[in-house]
Amino acid sequence: MTSTTNVPFDQPPRPRGARGTRVSLSQGLAGHRNSLGVIRLVLASAVIFSHAFPTGGWGEDPLLHLSRGQDTIGGIAVAGFFAVSGYLIAKSGASADIVQFLWRRALRIFPAFWTVLIVGALVVGPIAWVLAGNTLRSYVGGQPITYVLLNADLIMRQYGISDIFAQTTPYGRSLGGQSVFNGSLWTLVYEWSCYLLIAILLVTGALRRAKWVVPALAGVFSLLLVVHTLSPLTVQTYLPYFADRFKITLTLVFLIGSTLAMYSRRIPLNDWIGAACGVVMVVTLFTGGWFFLGYPAYAYFVLWLAARLPKRVQWIGAKNDYSYGMYVYGFLVQQFTAFLGWHLLGYWAWVALTIVVTAGCAWLSWHIVEKRAMALKDRGPGRGIAFLSPRTRPVPSNVDSPTAKDTAS
Repeated sequence: MTSTTNVPFDQPPRPRGARGTRVSLSQGLAGHRNSLGVIRLVLASAVIFSHAFPTGGWGEDPLLHLSRGQDTIGGIAVAGFFAVSGYLIAKSGASADIVQFLWRRALRIFPAFWTVLIVGALVVGPIAWVLAGNTLRSYVGGQPITYVLLNADLIMRQYGISDIFAQTTPYGRSLGGQSVFNGSLWTLVYEWSCYLLIAILLVTGALRRAKWVVPALAGVFSLLLVVHTLSPLTVQTYLPYFADRFKITLTLVFLIGSTLAMYSRRIPLNDWIGAACGVVMVVTLFTGGWFFLGYPAYAYFVLWLAARLPKRVQWIGAKNDYSYGMYVYGFLVQQFTAFLGWHLLGYWAWVALTIVVTAGCAWLSWHIVEKRAMALKDRGPGRGIAFLSPRTRPVPSNVDSPTAKDTAS
């Protein structure tokens, strides 16, 4: 266990001459004075725009070609999620004990995930099955149950049920007749893995007493990415766990966000730096080096933008965060509406309709499931180690306390 010694998260910034004190990244994102809520909604919507191309039958996301095969609109949006999450989760982890941290992270990710699995298996599946001319009785069998149970730990082992959507949607046909309900859920196990990495750093005390470990880990994953890029077979042979490139790239951008959290009181919130990072993002995305140079620039840019957007949009997502619901329901809505033939209305009309329907699902998800689950964050294990042993008290921390928006990560 870590020592109970109170260790500063970082030192406050020094004044910058007579013109006043320098504003730090931490200060710019403190409390509710940021636009992380609206940014996450935009990122979730961007994923829907990206997935609309394959799910509607318009081929691959065009940015994949424009970026020379580096990334898609959806991939960039997911990276943005991981960067923001890395920042917030590192902050949250540094101000909690291990029991509190895992309890709160589990409450945030699992209830809504399990619900969308159940909705797919017991609502969308039966409706699509009957509309395809089958009897409801013939739907009842092993596959709907296994769809929920096999995927319950976030690892997507079964993407579809029977042949639903296999030949009745453009996406199913493009895969050679495969049933896919929700193609967005695969990233959540990577997110959870990043949470567990922060949990390890919390238990070992690195988050409080050796914050240099976080950028060091980011450096290790950068090196892994170099090796994977130059010689994928080497990684597959000696480090088979990292043969999946997403385990490297998504963890890397998460750790970059966490690094910014570790040093957030020393990192300036500077408009020139923000603009320069925006330029680096665009240049690397369209010419090369997106994962190596673009990722750090992107992480800073997203957080800088969250601090600099107008105050009038800061209320969005401050209390009700619909971004997670938008993400987990977007693909399912697209598949079902494509099954209904809505995609024949054309790309823009269909995307607009799917965003509206997904927003309704996200609203229900937040108010019925997510918000109620997060109401338990300070109960039971949410009390921390004291819950397990009355003689033990949580380790105090004088780091920046996480904002209300941290609960949405």
